[in-house]
Amino acid sequence: MAAYNLFFKDSVRKDLTSIPGSDLQRIMERIGGLAEDPRPAGCEKLSGQDKYRIRQGNYRIIYSIQDTELTVWVVKVGHRREVYRN
Repeated sequence: MAAYNLFFKDSVRKDLTSIPGSDLQRIMERIGGLAEDPRPAGCEKLSGQDKYRIRQGNYRIIYSIQDTELTVWVVKVGHRREVYRN
């Protein structure tokens, strides 16, 4: 399988600044793994959307996959209680 390129929506930077360092490191490792396997075990396709969700502890990572361009766009990272707002 070819490696996917990772991209982040501009608002994700703000999401990441509010996460404690130890959690942030694990989240970034989890996001990095999406380059090799954008649909890892435990990922869920969000109903009615072309987006997926993976869990990392109490945090959720929302992303979209473009298979034809081999890209993954991270669109939201947040605590499980906050990620679905907006």
